[in-house]
Amino acid sequence: MLLPSIFTENLLDDFFDHPHHSNHLRSYTSEMMRTDVKDLGNVYEMTMNLPGVKKENVKAELKDGYLTISAVSAARNDEKNSDGVYIRRERYAGSGSRSFYVGEDVKQEDIKAKFEDGTLKLQVPKKNPAAVVENTNYIQIEG
Repeated sequence: MLLPSIFTENLLDDFFDHPHHSNHLRSYTSEMMRTDVKDLGNVYEMTMNLPGVKKENVKAELKDGYLTISAVSAARNDEKNSDGVYIRRERYAGSGSRSFYVGEDVKQEDIKAKFEDGTLKLQVPKKNPAAVVENTNYIQIEG
C-alpha cells in the first residue's frame, strides 16, 4: 500500500513525482546536509552529511549565536559511445545551508571542525547562560 507523502519528508512529492520516473537527483539532495547532534556532556557533537562536496566548498560561520553551515556541490556524469558522441550528459549543481542556534556565549575559537570523506564533524561547547535572577520589588501596602 502506498502512503501519501504526508508520512515522508516532502508533502509535495505526490504532486511532482511520477511512479515510473526515477529521480536520483532529488534523493541526492535530500541526503545532503542531514545532521546528527549528540550530547557528549560538555560539548555537542554535530555530524553532517555532505556527499560529493569538497572541503573548499564548505563554510561555517558563527554570527549572533547562530552557527550556519553552507555548502556548494557540483556533480557531472558524462558517458560517450566509441565514436565520442554523447549518449547521455547529466550535471547537477546546487547549494544549501543549515543554521543551528548554539548560544551567544559560544565563541568562534571554541568550535572545532573536521571534514573527512564527505562528512563534517563539529564540536560545539555547551555554555551555560548566566542564571537570570528575578528581582521582585513589592510595594508595601499599609492598612
